[in-house]
Amino acid sequence: MELDFRKDPTILSTVVDTMADGVFTVDAQGRFVAWSAGAERITGYAAADVIGKPCELLEGPNCKGFGKLAEMLAAPSPPAQGICNQECKLAARDGRELYILGNVRVLTEKDGRIAGAVGTFTDLTSFILANQKIAILEEQARSRFAFEQLVGKSEAMKQVFHRIRLAADSDVTVFVSGESGTGKELAARAIHAQSPRRDEPFIAVNCSAIPETLLESELFGHVKGAFTGAVRDKIGMFQAADKGTLFLDEIGDVSPMIQLKMLRVIQEREIRRVGDDRPLPVDVRLITATNRNLKKLVQSGEFREDFYYRIHVFEIPLPPLRERRDDIPLLVDHFIREMAAAQNKPVTGIARDAMQRMMDHDWPGNVRELRNAIEHAFVTVAGEMISLLDLPPEVRTAQSPHTGRQAAAAPPEPRPLTPQQEQERQRIIEALAETGGNRTEAARLLQTSRVTLWKKIRKYAIEG
Repeated sequence: MELDFRKDPTILSTVVDTMADGVFTVDAQGRFVAWSAGAERITGYAAADVIGKPCELLEGPNCKGFGKLAEMLAAPSPPAQGICNQECKLAARDGRELYILGNVRVLTEKDGRIAGAVGTFTDLTSFILANQKIAILEEQARSRFAFEQLVGKSEAMKQVFHRIRLAADSDVTVFVSGESGTGKELAARAIHAQSPRRDEPFIAVNCSAIPETLLESELFGHVKGAFTGAVRDKIGMFQAADKGTLFLDEIGDVSPMIQLKMLRVIQEREIRRVGDDRPLPVDVRLITATNRNLKKLVQSGEFREDFYYRIHVFEIPLPPLRERRDDIPLLVDHFIREMAAAQNKPVTGIARDAMQRMMDHDWPGNVRELRNAIEHAFVTVAGEMISLLDLPPEVRTAQSPHTGRQAAAAPPEPRPLTPQQEQERQRIIEALAETGGNRTEAARLLQTSRVTLWKKIRKYAIEG
């Protein structure tokens, strides 16, 4: 048997149908004449579905791949080389959009008239979608790194996330305000991690933790012999953060003298080390924060007005936890998972009465206090669930104004459940029974999150 298809063209049909790629021919009017088995596998269209039909058959709302073929054949002088390595989309029979890499060669009669065209196409869909997924995962990973500690879905936190993204897209000087424990440094880290400076240093300095006599040297550096104990040159935080981001927390505690020196750095983009007259250029993105009222400090003369306006260009106010109570279950779940992994403890959740007390507490120390409460609970917890007795005494026993206001009003009469709600309640009860009360496993069976399951258990007054 002759196996050379050039010598025996009759075996070409077998070769073509064996190929993973799709192969087709069209006539001069763009109607399909031949359609290979590979083309059938890729598109779902059998040869009988397409032969004699115009090639626009495979077009969809966003899929104009074969339209280019029809346009090429209708052109007064189509390109002799045809279409080479053209990425486009076509519509599969089931409606899916397929990404293909196509090659088409125009066929002519002996007198030069167009007879039609022959083409092949490779299915790139899995590769394209995989690359898109990788890009999405990389972006999510960057966002998750940037916002991993700033947990929340409340409207207040959505505004914070929005302003963080706006700040990250600019190189503007940012001022982060908020009470102690609201996460000001985390917000600064998020801005840096989302910004073009993400691969450069992020340096955080708590200005109130450094004595005034040392703060100038810490920020700007010093040269050898600048003062007693300066036995060698030392770079400051501005130089250490060059090309990156410098976060100055508790900026309200900085003296007017240091404020003036930092004002010059912002204006001139250069520093002078202690004991050195030579200016050194720096390229630093500055983010400052405080829990103090800077406007009042300006009015009292404790804070320079010109420096205030230099650092207060774009403000990101962080809400206290008492103003976003809906985020408490998310934060509790986040810290439980974090500490369970870090301490290798099988803690998976928190009892309903303990969670209710967490929701009622006013959290004067904000998220930092809540995290400390969970950390306290991990010292005493026995088993999988944090109980009310595991919480710190000030959280467990204190009656907050929030709780008092709620207690003053009579509880509303529960509304009767709809049939759909009764069915959902029963499914939750069955899932809890099947998992022995393990809410994590029950949530997995119900294909929902633990926080959502906890809310529904509370809503439907399910015991256990």
